[in-house]
Amino acid sequence: MPTASRRNIYLMLVLVMLIWSGNSILGRAMRMDVPPLTMAFLRWGGAALIAVPLAWRHIRADWGAIRQGWPVILLLGIVGVGSFNALMYSGLQYTTAANSLLIQAGVPALVLLLDFLLFRVMPRWAQVAGCLLASAGVLIIVFRGDPAAMAVLAFNRGDALMLCAVTMWSFYTVLLRLRPQISGLSFLALTIVIGAVVTAPFSAVELQTRDVHLSLSVMAGLAYLITLPSIVGYFLYNKAVDTIGAGDAGQVTNLQPLFGAILASLILGEPFDQHHLIGMALILAGIGLPLIARPGAA
Repeated sequence: MPTASRRNIYLMLVLVMLIWSGNSILGRAMRMDVPPLTMAFLRWGGAALIAVPLAWRHIRADWGAIRQGWPVILLLGIVGVGSFNALMYSGLQYTTAANSLLIQAGVPALVLLLDFLLFRVMPRWAQVAGCLLASAGVLIIVFRGDPAAMAVLAFNRGDALMLCAVTMWSFYTVLLRLRPQISGLSFLALTIVIGAVVTAPFSAVELQTRDVHLSLSVMAGLAYLITLPSIVGYFLYNKAVDTIGAGDAGQVTNLQPLFGAILASLILGEPFDQHHLIGMALILAGIGLPLIARPGAA
């Protein structure tokens, strides 16, 4: 692939990570108003109402391939849409922002490992080096440049749920290579519907003991989750993985801690300090290394 085309894909992924950073912030901000499994169901149920009409013409045209590839579509919808988001929102009920970002930093390495174990795709040196650089940048941001902060790090059940979510997302990224050759809109709409169906019964059980507190701000947050992270974010991410591969696309997920810090500074007034700049430099270097290195280099 020409370098310019790869650069455009990376820029597209940067946009996706910015959108998904907002998803994580809203997921934690609304945790007292909307219980996690219900949040996942409302997100995907609302997205299905938009995506299915948009994709209906493509679904009809792709129906033969959809029927043949239905097991893979079902698996990807369960793993990457329903399960991942339900686990992530549940984890955000209990874990700290620092722990959440730290666990999510494991995605690039886990994607490279699963790609090798499942499909024998050997990671390139640039991918491994980039993963190490970006992970170091995440650690600097999470621990605010203070190594002593690692000593007081504590984990809870929210972290276990986040680890399960990260594992599901890594499997989804790697298994996207198996998706049938159908329209991107068809695939998106079908997996969104699967996500809504998977989370619906869990939401119904959850609502027996938890309430939803709707307000204008909560409804605005849900509207954001339904449109940008669900429809735009997933569509662009699926396209990126299909174009540059799971390993390179997975590297870019380390932008989320950086964007999270920037959004927290702009929205919540939290300070953006020198350790953020150092972490940003390492993350960008780690993500950019596979892009500037010769794609075929081992």
